[in-house]
Amino acid sequence: MLPSSDKDGLKTKILSIHFLESLGLSYHFEKEIEESLKHAFEKIEDLIADENDLDTISAMFRVFRTYGLNMLSDVFKRFKGDDGKFKECLIEDVKGMLSFYEAVHFGTTTDHILDEVLSFTLNHLETLATGRRACPPHISKLIQNALHIPQHRNIQALVAREYISFYEHEEDRDDTLLKLAKLNFKFLQLHYFQELKTITMWWRELEHTSNFPPNFRERTVETWFAALMMYFEPQFSLGRIMSAKLYLVITFLDDACDTYGSVPEVESLVDCLERWDPDYMENLQGHMKTAFKFVMYLFKEYEEILRPQGRLFMMDKMIEEFKIIARTNLELVKWARGGHVPSFDEYIESGGAEIGTYATIACSIMGLGEIGRKEAFEWLISRPKLVHVSLLAKFKISLQK
Repeated sequence: MLPSSDKDGLKTKILSIHFLESLGLSYHFEKEIEESLKHAFEKIEDLIADENDLDTISAMFRVFRTYGLNMLSDVFKRFKGDDGKFKECLIEDVKGMLSFYEAVHFGTTTDHILDEVLSFTLNHLETLATGRRACPPHISKLIQNALHIPQHRNIQALVAREYISFYEHEEDRDDTLLKLAKLNFKFLQLHYFQELKTITMWWRELEHTSNFPPNFRERTVETWFAALMMYFEPQFSLGRIMSAKLYLVITFLDDACDTYGSVPEVESLVDCLERWDPDYMENLQGHMKTAFKFVMYLFKEYEEILRPQGRLFMMDKMIEEFKIIARTNLELVKWARGGHVPSFDEYIESGGAEIGTYATIACSIMGLGEIGRKEAFEWLISRPKLVHVSLLAKFKISLQK
């Protein structure tokens, strides 16, 4: 058994990691965090044996699962009464209820108790968010944010911004930690501004962008923001820039095929992309030729980045994923012009390919530098269920809009 002082010390470390995660600071201490959690998880039974604070247990659950350590969801059974329902007294612990709700989103298909947690916490948090129950304004705002998008599903940079605003109103805050979080976020902002400047200047200096018709979508900010969803840390700046450029090319290709290309013209473009040889673009005209040149230009940039790193093996994978986007664009054009109504499964698979789901994930892996290894590409090519589920989620969101 661990002495009480050791238990308290380990719990304090875990809760500190929770704050570092929420404030966007954890990437500065990755090695220390992993070592601390590995040590703590070996003593998990002792740590939680007599712990009955809802906020503490929920935060520990979230932290361990964030780092791939499977703290069992059965730990939440201690908050049930003799009737098998969660105790009503928990409702008075507002922070605990919010952390309880956030814990739900780390569940798997076997964590059945978390389905009960979701129903229980939603019923009570919604009354706090709407002002039907008294609650400090900064906590109410955090609840509203969580109900809109839980932290685990949100962009980490946005989580940090929201949590900093919350944390500075907490009476028991660590002022040194708060100051570090604010300085770190300001540093990230300056870093992001430079990335946006790089992408915007790159786009505007391209030879063909000045000749675009007015209906073409120029989404430099949106594409960068999409890249930020993959990773927010400053060391992956090049990866975000590479991904944003790919999104711009995909958007251009989509507009060219949907709006300005006949079926034969799109077929010619796809044929050229399949061959991946500039010598075959003689029959392309107008925006089809521009699209082909645009793709070749971007992938030449990728090659120049990867060659010095000794990671050219990634190019073949990226090219194959991009060819799938081209084929799918042609398929969708034929469906639209021919009045074909696809099945749900056809739409999910083709729609996911057309918006570049697989290609953009491949690009984000490529942008990880030495971390992005060949095994990651092989995993993606296997078309894992994780990616398929993300497509279903995107489809659900589009229906809601």
